[in-house]
Amino acid sequence: MKKILMVTSETVPFAKTGGLADVVTALSIELRKMGHDVRILMPRYYHIDREGFKKHAEALGIWLGKGEEWTAVYEGILPDSDVPVYFLDHERFFGRDGIYGHRADEGFKDNAARYSLLSRGAFQLCRMLHWIPDVIHTHDWPSAPACYLLKKEEQNSGFADTKGILTIHNIGYQGVFSLDDARYLQPEIDMLNLSTLEFSGALNFLKSGIITADKITTVSPTYAEEIKRHDFGFGMDGLLNYRNEDLSGILNGVDYSEWNPETDKYIEPDNFSVKKISGKAAVKKKLQKEMGLEVKQKTPLIGIVTRLVDQKGTVELFSPGSGAIYSICRDMNVQVVVLGSGDSWCEEELNSLSEKLPNFAVYIGYNNRLAHMIEAGSDFFLMPSRYEPCGLNQIYSLAYGTLPIVRNTGGLADTVENYNPENADGTGFVFDDLRPDVIYNVVKWVVETWEEKRENIRKMRDRAMKKRFTWESSALEYLKVYED
Repeated sequence: MKKILMVTSETVPFAKTGGLADVVTALSIELRKMGHDVRILMPRYYHIDREGFKKHAEALGIWLGKGEEWTAVYEGILPDSDVPVYFLDHERFFGRDGIYGHRADEGFKDNAARYSLLSRGAFQLCRMLHWIPDVIHTHDWPSAPACYLLKKEEQNSGFADTKGILTIHNIGYQGVFSLDDARYLQPEIDMLNLSTLEFSGALNFLKSGIITADKITTVSPTYAEEIKRHDFGFGMDGLLNYRNEDLSGILNGVDYSEWNPETDKYIEPDNFSVKKISGKAAVKKKLQKEMGLEVKQKTPLIGIVTRLVDQKGTVELFSPGSGAIYSICRDMNVQVVVLGSGDSWCEEELNSLSEKLPNFAVYIGYNNRLAHMIEAGSDFFLMPSRYEPCGLNQIYSLAYGTLPIVRNTGGLADTVENYNPENADGTGFVFDDLRPDVIYNVVKWVVETWEEKRENIRKMRDRAMKKRFTWESSALEYLKVYED
């Protein structure tokens, strides 16, 4: 049995801005099922209700900068499990709206102090609990400094046998701050420690973890290779090549108890399976009606559920005057439905397109029921990502027989097999270059296949629905990393 502490800024259902939160929760539950003592530490943000949590009698004194900060500790559990979750309760740092900032594109000015408190607090929590983990598993930049602190301070203070793991969920976010903020991690910075913490004249949280973690993982095998390249590494490619022997990619799993067309509560009573597919057409009809599209079973329906940000290919897809989607809807016998929110220019353009194009519909925001409807009722699912560490929507799409149209990058490349017209092999449609004309041409290929080779579509759909990417398999891969 391994003792594992997950140190994280997000955990579903308590706090989420992206896939990191889902991974921490699902992986922790799966490891716990396998008999390991897994626990989670995270901040108690303002929106997390303390009611029902146990308050520990002992407060934590956590050294930060020039003195101690005192935090309360609350304890809860992940729903439908027995995984303990410990919350650092510090009103000045976490008692505010937002996780990293009030807006997605503007972080809090004291984030270096806030998340240094989290990393330092991990060791104080373990001392309070009289529980020393075998592994401290950190996730992205907010907790990466825990690996640094383990190596620089704590392995001589009771954590000699503890190993540090860093999982990079998205290398585009690195926790970059003023070098003055290094005082929160190290009272006196010598040149050796400065070289571990500094990058391009700034404090870099993620770099501190990349250099000091015993092992580094990321969320798909292809992404592990991509981030060693200059065009994907966001400046960390040199370090990751240096740490190559300690770097591995482990594909995220999927929670099939939630994303399963046979049991999905959001599409009742039209649930379907690979052997009984008729319900899919019924969901498509309901989706077309709800989104104000003409009900036409013979017209292929393409779904998109995404954050409207550059990483997701929004410029090439939706940019006014040059984006592919306008030409696709204008020229082809196809329908497109989009669910998402993000950059204001993109939201405005999508609303404009929905007024101009009768075969294009959009919902700005997020709606979980509608996301399930789109996955279930669409015929195809478009993900033209610039980069995609793992991606989950393409895996959901496979389970629902909604064939993915994806760029050949990251986890998309690891989960979707390209269509072969000669023998109908494949589970989706894959393209390489992210350009409007390439997106246009691949969708044209999809529509032509739908119209001329429908039997091939059926064969691909059957094959896609039988694919499985489980958390059990992923957890076993993480256990191998822990053992190493």
